[in-house]
Amino acid sequence: MKPLLFTLGLGVFAGALDLSVLSPALPALGKDLGVATSDLAWVFTLYLLATIVSIAIASALADRYGRRAVYLGCIALFAAGSVLAMVASNYPVFLAARALQALGAGGVFPVATAAIGDVVPRERRGAALGLVAATWGLAAVIGPTFGGLVTHFISWRWIFAANVPIAAVVFALARIYVPAVAPRRNEPLDGVGLFLLCVGLLALMDGLIASRPLIGVLGAMSLAGFALWEQNVADAPIVPMSLFRMPQLAKTYALEIAIGMLEGALFFIPTVLVGAQNLSTAAAGLVAALGALTFVVVIPSAGRGLDRIGSRDVLLAGTMLTEIGLGIFALGFGSLWLALLAMVVAGAGFGTLLGAPTRYIVTNETPEAVRATAVGLLSQCLIVGQIVGTSLAGGLIGLATNELLGYRHAYLGFCAVAFVALVLAATLKSHRDERTQPVAQLEVA
Repeated sequence: MKPLLFTLGLGVFAGALDLSVLSPALPALGKDLGVATSDLAWVFTLYLLATIVSIAIASALADRYGRRAVYLGCIALFAAGSVLAMVASNYPVFLAARALQALGAGGVFPVATAAIGDVVPRERRGAALGLVAATWGLAAVIGPTFGGLVTHFISWRWIFAANVPIAAVVFALARIYVPAVAPRRNEPLDGVGLFLLCVGLLALMDGLIASRPLIGVLGAMSLAGFALWEQNVADAPIVPMSLFRMPQLAKTYALEIAIGMLEGALFFIPTVLVGAQNLSTAAAGLVAALGALTFVVVIPSAGRGLDRIGSRDVLLAGTMLTEIGLGIFALGFGSLWLALLAMVVAGAGFGTLLGAPTRYIVTNETPEAVRATAVGLLSQCLIVGQIVGTSLAGGLIGLATNELLGYRHAYLGFCAVAFVALVLAATLKSHRDERTQPVAQLEVA
């Protein structure tokens, strides 16, 4: 069991590290490749869009052809994209490399979660998911520091060099320890459904990110067409609509969107501190890092709590801590001590919410045949929430008469989202029901 968790955790770490490691390297990258500052946002935007597609494809394939084959393919794509990024001679090639990396990294987490659900007994599953999720949090903490040091002393290109040996180790270990049995090996792949899902998600995300309403509407229409198709498709659908007819799962997906929206609060923290307290960017970053460190410390404990008290109580604790922490920050970001207190409290809340609880619910509620698909949907809900939350905060800040008042309104808005999440969490199954009720037999064809 430990070798499997180490293998899956190392793969998640590599993918998560690549999401945060480039932030301090962007100025050097732009100068080297001759890219305007306004165009550098595509480094992250394209990665996010490709991740959305990767989750859909990898989750569907993993439920048909097995966890190991898809996991190995994702790691190989991630390594190939890293090599291409190192040697990229111009910006379009570099962006293509980022897309290739994201196609690999995007599938790693849902496939790893599904594999844990297949192998780890229910009574130990929370701790296992917490340990793997902790590697994601650790990568988010050390990524910016690692990227800054490598860029300063060597070159931004060498940031990607670390991915290759890590990917090689993960690939070798995965061939041994990741289970190869396919839940539905003989089921056909619903190509039309997969196409509609990917096009719909891409268009919706592009509309939200780039503020292009027409594209977003087209995406929503494509997703509506996807839902109609999936209800009537004869053979195994990409997403069984029965997932959304189960109250526990429907609430969990809605809760994940709210959690993603709350993550948008983390994006603005350094900017708020610089504007409210005239801190340097480095000092503001250290304050925000305190929350990230708390986040990492709490994740394993939250995972163990899932096995002891259940997902509902863990999520209730997480939403309450997050709301209190964001409330302290909204009303007291002008004080350094209150800001530090807010980071600790909110960091503990985010560590509880983002560690494993929603994935614990999904792996418990779904049979092996659709587990990767169900977990993949969870990851997509989180990304949608992140984009909506960031856009909402930006809108609230822009509507205010002055910047500081706008920040306060934005964080009070995040408190309102946390309250909605708290209400949703309160309606989930109790620990007793979680442990005693059998896994539902979903209709998958």
